[in-house]
Amino acid sequence: MTTWMPWKIARKELKVISRKRSIIFYTVGLPLLIAAVFSIVVKNQIAHGISATISLGSESIIYLFVILATVLPSTIAAYSIVGEKIEKTLEPLLATPTTDGEILLGKSIAAFIPPILSTWIGASIFMAATDYILYNGGLGYYYFPNWNAGVMLFLLAPLAAILSIEVAVIASSRVSDVRGANQIAGLMFIPFVAVFFAGVEGIFTFSIGNLLIFSGIVTIADVVLFFLSKSTFKREEILTKWK
Repeated sequence: MTTWMPWKIARKELKVISRKRSIIFYTVGLPLLIAAVFSIVVKNQIAHGISATISLGSESIIYLFVILATVLPSTIAAYSIVGEKIEKTLEPLLATPTTDGEILLGKSIAAFIPPILSTWIGASIFMAATDYILYNGGLGYYYFPNWNAGVMLFLLAPLAAILSIEVAVIASSRVSDVRGANQIAGLMFIPFVAVFFAGVEGIFTFSIGNLLIFSGIVTIADVVLFFLSKSTFKREEILTKWK
């Protein structure tokens, strides 16, 4: 595998994605919407004198951006194979001497970069707004950034995004329509949502130790699915049997 080929494929993928307005609006708009909505929620709670647990609840909201990191990449990753097959742009790439690993890595990079950047931007806006609201609302110091948010955003969120992409690659390699691939890949957010509700109910705490353990579990799943995605991506079958 040559190091430049995956990046070349990724650049080509990003150009294609930039022309899909629905994907761009979804990828960029959803994190910004969540940041705005929950900043207003925090402001309203402060206005009603509910400030004692706001800072702790804010960490649960930061975890929502981890969930976003599992949801956003699936749309791009699912489209990258099935969508190109439908639009008749995948076969020329598969017919080149480019290896399966280079193709998958390039497409994965393209599916990873826009969602994780928009997730970080949305989370940064929320943290900045929350700091401003809490500081002026009586907390007296800036709550963010902190180690918990750092682990969630810079360790768990990227790992979750990779997991989502790998599932999307597996799904899009086996089905023949974008919707089906996207629905299968979208199921990956369920375990992360379960952890969120466990946190809300007090069953799971978003402590650094728990987040690192969870990140370790996701890492293992990433490694397993990496090899599975490579084994399920069969370019000969895609070229000869997909109709």
